[in-house]
Amino acid sequence: MERFDKKIWLSIPTMHGDELKYMTEAYETNWMSTVGENISEVERLMKEKVGCKYAVGLASGTSALHLAVKLAGVSQGDKVFCSDMTFAATVNPVIYEKAEPVFIDTEYDTWNMDPIALERAFEIYPEVKVVVIVHLYGTPAKMDEIKAICKKHNALIIEDAAESLGATYKGVQTGSFGTYNCISFNGNKIITGSSGGMLLTDDESAAKLAQKWSTQSRELAPWYQHKDVGYNYRMSNVIAGVIRGQIPYLNEHISKKREIYNRYKEGLKGLPVDMNPYDADNSEPNYWLSCMIIRDEGMCQQKINETDATYISEPGKSCPMEILEKLASCNAEGRPIWKPMHMQPIYADNDFFTINGNGAVAKANSVGRDIFNRGLCLPSDIKMTVEEQSKIIEIIRSCFD
Repeated sequence: MERFDKKIWLSIPTMHGDELKYMTEAYETNWMSTVGENISEVERLMKEKVGCKYAVGLASGTSALHLAVKLAGVSQGDKVFCSDMTFAATVNPVIYEKAEPVFIDTEYDTWNMDPIALERAFEIYPEVKVVVIVHLYGTPAKMDEIKAICKKHNALIIEDAAESLGATYKGVQTGSFGTYNCISFNGNKIITGSSGGMLLTDDESAAKLAQKWSTQSRELAPWYQHKDVGYNYRMSNVIAGVIRGQIPYLNEHISKKREIYNRYKEGLKGLPVDMNPYDADNSEPNYWLSCMIIRDEGMCQQKINETDATYISEPGKSCPMEILEKLASCNAEGRPIWKPMHMQPIYADNDFFTINGNGAVAKANSVGRDIFNRGLCLPSDIKMTVEEQSKIIEIIRSCFD
């Protein structure tokens, strides 16, 4: 298969020009640090878009998650229920506070936290008071069920909406369902500042405390006075300028991502594959990444270990690694599905709850493991042309010949 002349990326920033204008304003007015108009305006725009009363601009989505965990009162020895199939940044802040993540398996309908498995976890650990929920690849989780379970057990929600800015569940923006909500402006997100993140909440005192913590917990005094441990987590006014220039294009980016998803869905018809699912009756994703999963009957033999994978090609069948290798050979970037946390060496001994039993047997038969084995992320960059995407589809189809 002929190689692309230029790299076709999974998802990289798309700039429009306004970003440079606001960055230049920061430069020309000398507001180059962690205060300035860009930060204030990004906070205002984001809280209005998402529907929360308060927003705190931070250096990253991870820093937002860390402060959310602290605000939730998580401390040494506590157990915290966490989405299992996600990026490690969702979970690591629990460890920062010397607490213990307990992982909740995924469900097939949305690839997000399984409410049934969450309820089972509460049966064993009724004392847990914090649940960290992710909206994977921009697809909203089953928030009605999850919120009801958390309310029943008097547990608060930390919402990791890093991947789902602009997605809605029953008409409500993600990033507004938790007590503390986090979004990311990392370089590959739906809008970007190259870095940056935000904490959103309806709790004024929590927002003020988060802002204080993010600026090294400096007290109001003529000298540097500190009563609490603080962090260098505040958003830069320069980075905020990039984000400020990106925000007006959020809906445009979502529209283009949706078109990419639908072209894959149509172009891959007839193959034993499905696109990453969502609840069309209740949610509208932001389609951040288009992913596919190969049906059982379409899978060739594939073996995955800790650092690599092998497979045996079969006519009419394929596997994620074969497709990813073929894409790479044609100068296109795909990616495996997030490897579930319960499969990660660092978290292999943590408790894990699924609907498929308990212990090692449950882990071996988890939904997250199955999706990881059969799924992959497809090139989803909005600068990819229709012709380039058509060629990507041809490459995928050729793997099943």
